Amino acid sequence: MHSRYDLHSHSLCSDGTLTPTELVERAGAAGIHMLALTDHDATDGLAEARAAAARTGIGLVAGVEISVTWGGPTVHIVGLNIDPDNLALQQGLAGLREFRNWRAEEIDRRLAKHRITGALAGARRYAKGAIVSRTHFARFLVERGYVRGMSQAFRQFLSRGQAGYVPGRWATLEHAVAWIRAAGGQAVIAHPARYRLSSGKLKRLFDEFRSVGGEAIEVISGSHDPQTNAHLARLAGEFDFLGSLGSDYHGPEPVSGQDRPWAELGRLPPLPDECTPVWRSWPAQAA
Repeated sequence: MHSRYDLHSHSLCSDGTLTPTELVERAGAAGIHMLALTDHDATDGLAEARAAAARTGIGLVAGVEISVTWGGPTVHIVGLNIDPDNLALQQGLAGLREFRNWRAEEIDRRLAKHRITGALAGARRYAKGAIVSRTHFARFLVERGYVRGMSQAFRQFLSRGQAGYVPGRWATLEHAVAWIRAAGGQAVIAHPARYRLSSGKLKRLFDEFRSVGGEAIEVISGSHDPQTNAHLARLAGEFDFLGSLGSDYHGPEPVSGQDRPWAELGRLPPLPDECTPVWRSWPAQAA
């Protein structure tokens, strides 16, 4: 049995490879009833996605995925059911996009010092939108033959300590949650198992997230295995979090930093019975 919800996906407006329309149509064909578009630090694709969802007949949840620096590592906070016109949210996201633009230029400068030229222009060709990410640089490096695949691009050039690595300077956890709440949304920790935090640090993240108004965690993620899903379901109960689920779908191309496809839309298992769904309080027509 598969879930008919997918509350974490990306389009060309950040680092996905499908237009918002193509993404929604693919979700509809996969049997999704409720899709959230959660592009990184941007909401530009929501209007197009909403129009496509109306034509396709599926529900569209307005969302965003905000980059956060927490104790050194970068974590991602998804906002669901946001008002994309909220001023506080848009001002916060604009600051993150400004840093992303500087970071892209700095990656280009650092790669040029190692005789890799034209990286920013190449990354922008893949980006096609306002967001230029490390994923786009990785695709450029593969295209030019510097590496054989995405995983090697990240490992050899874009990870900590490598030629093209630039540390992130993102939002604080408190600010990210505040922007989401100001926009009327619910804050969700995305794919908690991907951060490689010890059990103690993960629980500290959960404690702080709850204390600043966070409401849910992604119990089910395209990057989690069944054992991880079960563990996170238990932690959701322990911390009184609602449970969310999302594929983190970016397109049919390889995952950032890996050489396998993203988890496909419409292939997630349902939330475990012991989890209270994040959509519990949504209007009946949405939930």
